[in-house]
Amino acid sequence: MHDIRSIRDDPEAFDRALARRGLAPLSADLLALDERRRALITEAQTVQARRNEASKAIGAAKARRDDPTDLMAEVAALKERMPQIDAEEKAVGEQLNGVLATIPNLPLSDVPFGRDEDDNALVDSHGTPRAFDFPPKEHDAIGPALGLDFETGAAMSGARFTVVRGAAARLHRALGQFMLDTLTGEHGYEEVVPPLLVRDEALFGTGQLPKFAEDLFRTTDGRWLIPTAEVSLTNIVAGKILSQQELPLRFAALTACFRSEAGAAGRDTRGYIRQHQFEKVEMVSIVTPDASEAEHERMTLCAEGILDTLGLPFRRMKLCTGDMGFTAARTYDLEVWLPGQDRYREISSCSTCTDFQARRMNTRYRPEGEKGTRFVHTLNGSGLAVGRTLVAVLENYQQAGGSVAVPEVLRPYLGGLELLEARG
Repeated sequence: MHDIRSIRDDPEAFDRALARRGLAPLSADLLALDERRRALITEAQTVQARRNEASKAIGAAKARRDDPTDLMAEVAALKERMPQIDAEEKAVGEQLNGVLATIPNLPLSDVPFGRDEDDNALVDSHGTPRAFDFPPKEHDAIGPALGLDFETGAAMSGARFTVVRGAAARLHRALGQFMLDTLTGEHGYEEVVPPLLVRDEALFGTGQLPKFAEDLFRTTDGRWLIPTAEVSLTNIVAGKILSQQELPLRFAALTACFRSEAGAAGRDTRGYIRQHQFEKVEMVSIVTPDASEAEHERMTLCAEGILDTLGLPFRRMKLCTGDMGFTAARTYDLEVWLPGQDRYREISSCSTCTDFQARRMNTRYRPEGEKGTRFVHTLNGSGLAVGRTLVAVLENYQQAGGSVAVPEVLRPYLGGLELLEARG
């Protein structure tokens, strides 16, 4: 959410930032609504003051035995006008907030300008893709023999659902536990088991509502299935005033996530890359503004460390202005190498949202030695998407006969197992 006062202070800067997002100028329309709302507030104060003054004058007139009829008529008219002003001011305020709620966060100055993923900037690469002595297969060719049952999932629930069984299920579980253990044991994240169903307010706070309702699943009682644990974890602090000593807060959760993929029709309909239901380990940080820059780098390095430990080649990309999410001020995508596809694919996004979500949630902190409060900064990142990591392990560790070697770090989670054998 944007601060109308900052737009009022520098409308040209606001419009320039919107232009980097590919959006038309909006400051003039916003400031017109703001001016009308403020004028109504001033009118309400004036009317109330005059009503009080006239009411006192009526009493004085009666004391002098003067005729108060005109004053009484004026007070009646003012009394009738007050709710009209209040209703109009409320309507204009709701209109202003409604427009502000649909405007994405402004990109930080170092974010490259661009229209789509083709304009993203390579930051660095890690690891060397494996040289195979046989043609590597894609995961949807390897997976069925290990327990990725696409047909049963589709028959049971429709497209973009998969039943995961046997060796694949064990690998999936091991990956999620390894990720969560790494983040909590090595990087100080607090493990959380959050709700998977949330109210409108939670999704508004993190920016999915009102603009992206079609990408979500809603239950019959009006709640929403979370598209990412970012929603639940970030809303732990919604509406709170934190002390500076409490910060930073770092949360991590392994949850199921649910997305309708309304904007992804026709993309990745085969295989396990893009599902309606999937598991992901999510990281969320709540920090002071002066710490958010370092926290963004720290969070991204946490995700990179998991990929490094798994021995998966990857690269870091800085997303351009046209490819960033709605709430992000800067995003780093980590893309893992998939030899079967002969390309890099996103496996993690780590974003700093500055105070954008905090304003929507009304989450503040009280700086030491200050009477006032300030908005916190929020950050979120995948550490990692479990299903996509499973895909990466299958493709990078595949063997000629269809089996898959288990990355060394995962073997303790699989009882020392070194090889996932394909079923005959």
